[in-house]
Amino acid sequence: MTEPAPTAVAEPRDGAVPGSRLDDGEVAARIARIDELLEKLQIAPGPMAQTALDAVRALTEVYGEALARVLDHADAALTARLTEDELLGHLLVLHDVHPEPPDRRAARAVERLRPAVRERGGDVALDGVEGPVARVRLRTAGCGSACGSASSGVEEAVREAVLAAAPELTAVETVPETESRPPAFVPVDSLLRRPARPQGAK
Repeated sequence: MTEPAPTAVAEPRDGAVPGSRLDDGEVAARIARIDELLEKLQIAPGPMAQTALDAVRALTEVYGEALARVLDHADAALTARLTEDELLGHLLVLHDVHPEPPDRRAARAVERLRPAVRERGGDVALDGVEGPVARVRLRTAGCGSACGSASSGVEEAVREAVLAAAPELTAVETVPETESRPPAFVPVDSLLRRPARPQGAK
């Protein structure tokens, strides 16, 4: 009986261990590297650069079809788990096969940012989607003009997250909601009633 031929194992790259999984930071680093390489290909002269770009596009289309077929075989519970995964969600959006509407994806993106915004003393929630525009209600901590740059940073982070999750949308409008104390209730009759004079006063 002949023994099966050994299976070839690809050499690890970028310090990765064969069979290991990538954490979110490593995934982000590789995505950034892919973007960098594609930018270099787009500006590189010669037919070989165009051939490489065509190969990337064809490979991307095949992967998109594979993801679509996974969704075809998935039940409702598995589909929900797939769409809740941030990386898979981005890939489903990239290949235009995401099963959820843009407003639901925008709401999920906002909810993912909510804990970080709350740590800064504010809050954020999706107010709704009107056509291609998402409206986000943003409350920042009441710290005056000193928080202007921080507030702008939060708004930009929310905008980028929403548009990445739902690229069909064209804009994100923030509805500011500054933190303030509600006014104290004062009965009208107490304003009209003259205060009683202390005993002995003239």
